[in-house]
Amino acid sequence: MSVERLKQEVQNLRIETEENGVWTITLARPAKRNALDSHTVEEMVEVFSKAGRLGAKAIVLAAEGDHFCAGLDLIEHHDADRRPEDFMHLCLRWHEAFNKMEYGGVPIIAALKGAVVGGGLELASAAHIRVADHGTYFALPEGQRGLFTGGGATIRVADLVGKARMVDMMLTGRVYKGLEAVDVGLAQYLVEDSMVTARELAARSADNLPLTNFAICSAISHMQNMSALDAAYAESVVAGIVNTQEPARARLKAFADKTAARVRPE
Repeated sequence: MSVERLKQEVQNLRIETEENGVWTITLARPAKRNALDSHTVEEMVEVFSKAGRLGAKAIVLAAEGDHFCAGLDLIEHHDADRRPEDFMHLCLRWHEAFNKMEYGGVPIIAALKGAVVGGGLELASAAHIRVADHGTYFALPEGQRGLFTGGGATIRVADLVGKARMVDMMLTGRVYKGLEAVDVGLAQYLVEDSMVTARELAARSADNLPLTNFAICSAISHMQNMSALDAAYAESVVAGIVNTQEPARARLKAFADKTAARVRPE
């Protein structure tokens, strides 16, 4: 499959590519505040399964309209009147999509704005970097709606903010925004224009060696699921492969020759 064909196959996602390997994948259901229906989830599985193999070096995950994502499309859920096993299988597709993001090996930078709520927060938490603007707000209102998270919040959001904060968000409907959201771990950046910063970060990430990015954006997550002893062994194996790759030798030589850029505080 070509990139152009992939672009044509999706309806609720818009894909734009640049020569430097940066892709912008935009949620394109602004009238629904980019809520995720089953069709959009299937498109996400397709796109994030193939992006790396089709040349994506870094991905900006963006959204049309005023909001990043309001979560599960509750109207579709209400109208579908699903049986328990049907909704379980829908949740598994959410997990498939988000796992393709987290473990796919391509850096994903989410440009957040407006509502990052419920399943929208689960989506954002599957990105590797989250950039919020001053209008972004985060919430898990499942408790008030008689629901329970099904897209990985118990794994990723709890990992970001801790179990106690996640339980509080679900029980009380607590909303985080601004510096408080950054302080608890929901975003790493708070800026005036999240899209501008996300694009800058994606371009910087795309300049890294692909194998190094693959390790950073997949191996770390895998290691977090291991015992400390197993993670130490896996880290050694990955480091052995990544740190001796041929393309890294020129970068190491530049460092040794003192011609490489130095790490300095701004």
